[in-house]
Amino acid sequence: MSRVKAAIIGSGNIGTDLMIKMLKYPQNMELVAVVGIDPASEGLAMARERGVATTHEGIEGLRKLDCYKDIRIVFDATSAYAHKLHDAALQADGIRVIDLTPAAIGPFTVPPVNMDANLDRPNVNMVTCGGQATIPMVAAVSQVAKVHYAEIVASVSSRSAGPGTRANIDEFTRTTARAIEAVGGAAHGKAIIILNPAEPPMIMRDTVFTLSEGADEDAIRSSVEAMVAKVQRYVPGYRLKQEVQFERFGDNNPLRIPGIGEFTGVKTMVLLEVEGAGDYLPSYSGNLDIMTAAAKATGELIAERIAA
Repeated sequence: MSRVKAAIIGSGNIGTDLMIKMLKYPQNMELVAVVGIDPASEGLAMARERGVATTHEGIEGLRKLDCYKDIRIVFDATSAYAHKLHDAALQADGIRVIDLTPAAIGPFTVPPVNMDANLDRPNVNMVTCGGQATIPMVAAVSQVAKVHYAEIVASVSSRSAGPGTRANIDEFTRTTARAIEAVGGAAHGKAIIILNPAEPPMIMRDTVFTLSEGADEDAIRSSVEAMVAKVQRYVPGYRLKQEVQFERFGDNNPLRIPGIGEFTGVKTMVLLEVEGAGDYLPSYSGNLDIMTAAAKATGELIAERIAA
């Protein structure tokens, strides 16, 4: 089977890490172009060193490259605002788009939860780094219980949050909260991100709270552990920080959630850490690593579908 040609728009940290992963672990895709807007970009220089076509003229520069006519998949690692323009141009040319920004034009896609459902869509959205790390845990609880509320707190090193991440903080929280509901299966979702300035830099840590009913603790624990194993297939550094924690609330001591009301049932707390693979970014940047790993895993299946 010939490999499907792909390109990356965005030569910053995320785009460059994705590039290294695609070149280092080739499967169904062949990376043929990397696009940026800064001619002095380190990512573009690294692409050229590895024989990949580059342009610093954005999407218009991409369309001028000789290889453009053969490209079937494009990864967008820019910004939510820019993605809207990129998506319109690429879809007009019949190119499939994998969105690593919080734009959320296409359906939310979290590989271990719903990747197969979106393989034929023209645009798929990878939610956010916090969403990729935490939504599998919400979905794991939802598979065995009715989740009334889910809240995630993603804590990442300030060093691993570049200009793009900082510019998209508001979109991050809104997009992640929506995906907690749409993909994770919670009736209500909330997302919080913390940029931790600690030195030396800390690796990504995530806390997932769910409030549910209809399943015992053993069923929830088993479902969570099974989901962790699924994520580890493409992110080996994804792991539970400690055993899943539980707290019960009965009619005599209901939990009150502002804006939602009273809740009785089981509160589950899942504590995670995500260590990056160190392909390009340092290992503490697990937040970016899980995003690029999830995007590559999705792209490989889309490429397999295209080739077939």
